[in-house]
Formats: sequence, structure tokens, C-alpha cells
Amino acid sequence: MKQLTSQPDDFAAFVGLDWANAKHDVCLQAADTNRREACVLQHKPEAIEEWVSALRQRFQGKPIAIALELDKGPIVAALQKYDGLVLFPINPLTLARYREAFTTSCAKDDPTDAQLQLELLLKHRDKLNRLRPQSVDMRVLSQLVEDRRVLVNNKVRLLNRLTSALKNYYPQALEWFNEKDTALFCDFLERWPTLKAARLARRSTLVRFFHEHRVRCAELIDRRVQAIKNATPLTTDEGIIMPKRLLVEVLLSQLRAVRQGIERFDEVIAERAHHHPDFALFAALPGAGAVFAPRLLVAFGELRERYADAAALQKYSGIAPVTKRSGNACWVHRRYQCPKFLRQTFVEWSV
Repeated sequence: MKQLTSQPDDFAAFVGLDWANAKHDVCLQAADTNRREACVLQHKPEAIEEWVSALRQRFQGKPIAIALELDKGPIVAALQKYDGLVLFPINPLTLARYREAFTTSCAKDDPTDAQLQLELLLKHRDKLNRLRPQSVDMRVLSQLVEDRRVLVNNKVRLLNRLTSALKNYYPQALEWFNEKDTALFCDFLERWPTLKAARLARRSTLVRFFHEHRVRCAELIDRRVQAIKNATPLTTDEGIIMPKRLLVEVLLSQLRAVRQGIERFDEVIAERAHHHPDFALFAALPGAGAVFAPRLLVAFGELRERYADAAALQKYSGIAPVTKRSGNACWVHRRYQCPKFLRQTFVEWSV
């Protein structure tokens, strides 16, 4: 999502909206009055449509400024489709600090937060940035690369659980295969889920299996077969083997689904990214490759004037250190409040 510095618009009304899953507390003030109106908006397409239509009719289609703690999400997507609604995202930490400045007890309530967002919009609009959507292609690509990273995280969790389960009854399988995120590893465990099953397999069957999975090194195959035949069971207790074997089977099916999902995402991302006119700039960067070139394209976006220089992007993404000085004390730490996925993109690319 792109952010642009606010411009002096002739807003007919100002709205503070505190969002929630089922409902949204709203505080509204018309531009020609100091009176504030509060209401609760149900998070339903029909209710949102009715509310926006009423605002348009009341203010004769003039622009309306809305402050909220989000720059994306269901309510943002619902409001952005209406012309004349200008959204101003407020950092949740900014709102929290503003609330604590006047409420030392740290009491919090949704209607009150809506009023505070309205106050920030009325008094400090010159310091807020408005949202303006990027192109459809860029928004699609942005969501694709972020969702793909979520799937990668899921895959890592599944591999960790699979490794933990195998250590309880079948640790040899972890030694025989260096790469766990492969069809070879998954297929081997599905065919021989226990050491007993693997040892009962004929040598010719094992060799044929490795050949079918494009393992051609005779020395490597012989070493694996010998290791399988000579392996000593960690345990013969069915009270351990049976439940862990079942868990491994379930985890393997999930791992296969996630791996296929990531492959599908890679195909769609590559297709979308290669059609973007700026993709060649990022594909040429050292180490970008098929994964990070699209992510870097998304990281810089289409509105490059958001960043005055490289330092501005470093600070916004959280990769620049934060220095604090007070008297003789000085300490440096990383930025905590930043777009986490954006920071992750630059950190992973640099590794």
C-alpha cells in the first residue's frame, strides 16, 4: 500500500474509526461544527454500504477524511472502494502514547480510541500520511510474496516437528538424508516409515528407489543401503513406535501439501513479476534470484518518492540502528516498530 503526504483538502467531515472483528466504533465531526457524533458500525458489507451511502448523501459527495489504525485489512479494503473517502492510517503506538498522555491510568475503550483518532486527524493531519493504492499488479504481487513466506514458515515448523518425531524412534532416517525438504526424503519415509520396514526391503528395491529419484552416485547409494541394513533400532517399544509413526505419516501429508503450495506460488509470482516493467532492475541485483527479486520489487514499490534517500528507506524498514543518548549514556538497538516483512526481506537477501 502506498502512502502519500497529506495535502490540504476541503474535507466535509472527519471520522475516527476504531476497528474490530465484528464491529467498529465511529466518531464523526462535520467540518462546519464542533459537535461530535458517535455510532457503532457492524462489520458487514451491507452495513458498511449503508453507512457510506448515508455519508455521501449527507455531505453531498464531498471528501471525507477517516483515521484508523490500519493500512490494510478487511475494513480498509471495504472503504477503499468508495470514491471520496480518504484514509489516514495512524500507528497503533502513536495512538497508545497519545491516549496515555491524557489517561495516566492506562484505561482503554473502543469509543474513546475513536475519539482520540479523530483528534489526531483534526489537530495533526499535516503529519499524517494518506493511503493511496498501488496498481493492481503490484498489490497482487505484494500479497503473493508475503503469503509465500508464511507457507515457508509453515514448512519449517512441519520439518521441525517431523525431525522431533523421528528422533523418538527412527533417528537413522535423519542421518541418511542431509536435505529433509525433498521428495526423496518424504517418499522414503512414506514407503518405509520404520527402521524395521526399511531393513526388510531388498537391496535391489532400495537401489531402484534411489534411481527413480535421480540418485546416480553408486558410492552414495551403496553407503545408504549398507547403513540401512546395519542400523540398530533405537527402541522396539510399540508404545513409542506406533503413535510416532502415525504422527510422521500425518506430518508428511501436510509437508507435501505445503511444498506443492509453495511451488504453485513460485509459478504465479514469477509470471506476475516478469510482466512488471521494473522487474529487470531487481532481477539484476547480486543474489536476488527467483525468490528475492520479486520481494525487492515489492519492497521498493511504485512510489519511490516516498524515500528521500537510501537512509530514509533503511530507517523505515528497520534495518538502520536506533541511537539513544541521554547525558553520558549512549546505546544502540534495532528498531522495534517497523514493517516486519519488509525488514525480513532485506535481512534475508543480505545473508
